[in-house]
Amino acid sequence: MAGLSERHRLIVPHLRGVGRTAMPHSEERGSFWTQADDIERLRIHLGLQRMVLVAHSAGTRLALAYAAQFTRSVSRLVLITPPAAYLVDEASDTGTISERRHGDSDFEAALTALVAGPQTNDDDGYNAWQQESAPAGYARWGAKERAHAQVGRWSLAATKAYFSVDPPSDLAPRLRQIAAPVLVLAGAEDCLTGLAPVTALARLFPSGIAVVIENSGHYPWVEQPASFREAIDAFLKP
Repeated sequence: MAGLSERHRLIVPHLRGVGRTAMPHSEERGSFWTQADDIERLRIHLGLQRMVLVAHSAGTRLALAYAAQFTRSVSRLVLITPPAAYLVDEASDTGTISERRHGDSDFEAALTALVAGPQTNDDDGYNAWQQESAPAGYARWGAKERAHAQVGRWSLAATKAYFSVDPPSDLAPRLRQIAAPVLVLAGAEDCLTGLAPVTALARLFPSGIAVVIENSGHYPWVEQPASFREAIDAFLKP
């Protein structure tokens, strides 16, 4: 995370079905809404009264699920390029952002794969699709972006479980009750989430602010680490 651990203690849980954590017995137990219980148990186990919750992309769904259910345990919330269409009425501008990449053959091929979706039922095929669509997630497809896209491996079963439970219909109103400061980081060239819905999400919170990282897509700590750190360090300053 662009050296964030040099200044802060980072605790990274392995979610259900990922890393060292086995798949749950029921798919629903692996949903982002239900796994909020796991985060709360981890907080209690570590003896933390409150904590700063930092999440990226689909992980922000879990962070928001936790904040909605255990509001008093969150001191601050950092949401990095979060999908926001399910929470705000702001129209997506991904089409406009994507149009600016017209003529970029790597991007156009990746976007075609992304729109088509994974045509597979196994992990190998799912990971192949992730690699094929990867260039769509970055503002440019350079050496560091290519290297980052190779890190880690996706679990199709864990992904399906993660989205197996819909959040309650009153989630947005519940988020409006969160008093903790919230930082929403958006990539100005993010073709996966868009820009307008992400910045609109910040306005949902009483103490929400949005920072737009220029020349960045979906992974600002990789693409623009200096700007990423500047925004987070300012937000987390005591």
